[in-house]
Amino acid sequence: MGAPAVNFQGIRSRMLLAVIAPIVLVVLTLMGVFWSTRVSDLDDAHTMRNKLMAHQVAMASEYGLFSGNIATLQAITSGLQREADVRSVAIFDSNGQLLAKTGRSHYGELPEAVGAGYIAQQRALGVDVVWESVSSGSVSLDDFYTPQQTVPGAGTVLGYVVLEVTRERLDSRGHETMLVAVLIGLAGLLIGSLLAWRLGEGVIGPVMRVSRTIERIGEGDLTLSSEAQPNDPLYDLQIRLNQMAQRLAWGREELEYRVEAATRELRIKKEEAETATLAKSRFLAAASHDLRQPTHALGMFVARLGQLPLDAQTRQVVGSLEASVHSMQDLLDGLLDVSRLDAGAVQVHRVATPVDELFQGIRKALSPVADGKGLRLRVRPSSQWALTDPVLLQRMVMNLANNALRYTERGTVLVSCRVVDAGTQLRIDVADSGIGISPEHQRDIFREFYQVGNPGRDRAQGLGLGLNIVERTAKLLGHTVALRSGLGCGTRFSITLPRALPREVPVATFHASEPAGFQELEGMRILIVEDDGFALEALRDLLSSWGCVVNAAANVQDALDFINAYPAPDLVLSDFRLGEERNGIDVIEMVRSHARRQIPACLMSGDTDTTLIQAAQFSGLTLLHKPVRPAKLRSLLRRLSKAENQAMDVVDVFSA
Repeated sequence: MGAPAVNFQGIRSRMLLAVIAPIVLVVLTLMGVFWSTRVSDLDDAHTMRNKLMAHQVAMASEYGLFSGNIATLQAITSGLQREADVRSVAIFDSNGQLLAKTGRSHYGELPEAVGAGYIAQQRALGVDVVWESVSSGSVSLDDFYTPQQTVPGAGTVLGYVVLEVTRERLDSRGHETMLVAVLIGLAGLLIGSLLAWRLGEGVIGPVMRVSRTIERIGEGDLTLSSEAQPNDPLYDLQIRLNQMAQRLAWGREELEYRVEAATRELRIKKEEAETATLAKSRFLAAASHDLRQPTHALGMFVARLGQLPLDAQTRQVVGSLEASVHSMQDLLDGLLDVSRLDAGAVQVHRVATPVDELFQGIRKALSPVADGKGLRLRVRPSSQWALTDPVLLQRMVMNLANNALRYTERGTVLVSCRVVDAGTQLRIDVADSGIGISPEHQRDIFREFYQVGNPGRDRAQGLGLGLNIVERTAKLLGHTVALRSGLGCGTRFSITLPRALPREVPVATFHASEPAGFQELEGMRILIVEDDGFALEALRDLLSSWGCVVNAAANVQDALDFINAYPAPDLVLSDFRLGEERNGIDVIEMVRSHARRQIPACLMSGDTDTTLIQAAQFSGLTLLHKPVRPAKLRSLLRRLSKAENQAMDVVDVFSA
């Protein structure tokens, strides 16, 4: 009940203001007109009286001036002095000599008395100065003094009369007039306020009844109001409000029914969509797995084919085939990275990382690419340390540097690091002298599969996933990525990340690139467990070409027969899915149990779901997603052979 009272006061106040405002305006206008008119009339009467007194003195002084009767002139001035407000009266002869004077005056001679400066000064002090010339037979009413001047048609000038009259009584009457105007205005305001109050009381009741009805409808109460009265000026409005409330009640019931029906339909559609999405996910997972298997085998066959002695024409064909396989592997690896970032399956391990070691890896990996295009790749040494995940950061910088080399035809690609933000942050810059990026494309280039100037999806220009992966990885790490570019001015990508002090936390170790030879793999005994015949054959031939002693098992039983008949292998490479109840993790555990030691092992799988990643991590196994690049596999075999007695901490290896 409190809210309507507040509304009542507000409506009444507004109505009073609406009525009183014009009343106040009218009253103030009338007061101003009355006061200004009255004051103007008083001023005109005062001025006329002064001129009349000066004229009378001039006429009375004519004979005295003509005859030189000083006593008569003095009597005239003394008589006028008794008039109210007269401060001084003076009579001068035609030469300006003072003949008679009464009262206080502040002038000395006639020219000063009739001068404009003196008259203005006295007016400012509240005294009016009036002067008039005395002529024989006629009296001139000129307002300005001109010695020896004769009015045309008049007699000779006999002298001058100067009269000073104070404005005290005039100002007092002006103040009285102001007081009267204020009293009249206050009376008008009082009467207007009373009328406005009576008018408000007559209107506020119906308005408040309408207001309460609207408030009740707004709160959802659509019951009919019984406050409407036939003699109410807003009776028709209240009746219509009741009709509106009734229609709203009917509409609400119908809407609730429709919403309930639509909700049921949406629930059914949602369940159908979820079922379709689950089926699609299963199909994509199966299709991805089935596509990765032959691509994996194809990559191994091509790598083995490239090691054979071939003529120039055949080697060119093999090179083109290898490039096509790499392009397909890049696409699958990029899609894998994006899906893992979307699923939140990428684990972050922040450690203090020496920036220079990261830069050395960039230089070794990309210098051949730069040399092949005739570009200068400059990597400035840095003594700074960053708090980051070294693996993820290296992939980010590698992607940016690869892009810079791809879109630069001539000039330099520069990778550098500097300290920013008062020493708390580092900024890694990858700058190039390439074609640049126009402002309208600078936001879109971070979208998936977006490439400027590549509408035909030319695979030689990349897949359009690198910058998207960089941006997502930066968000995951809490780093920021910035872009500065212009058409024809090159491009600079910047990664801002926290600065770390050397060895304040455990230091990440970067592994230098292994030599290209296969001497370290000579004689390594490797057990392969793979249920796909092509993949098994391709992997066996490739490892054999590297000098490894390979035993292949197409299923779990073959693997068990091998470990029961022969000594334990140096390393186990197993597919995860083996088409049976047991999987690759089970096989590796059986081999290790039989050998009674932690034999280095690696899982290879075309599956990309997070469950497999977590299972491999829990088992302490390296997981390679198919298709596996031969160079990556060779590097892994070297590291596993050097760390035979150590469990690997890495669960997943990103594409190079």
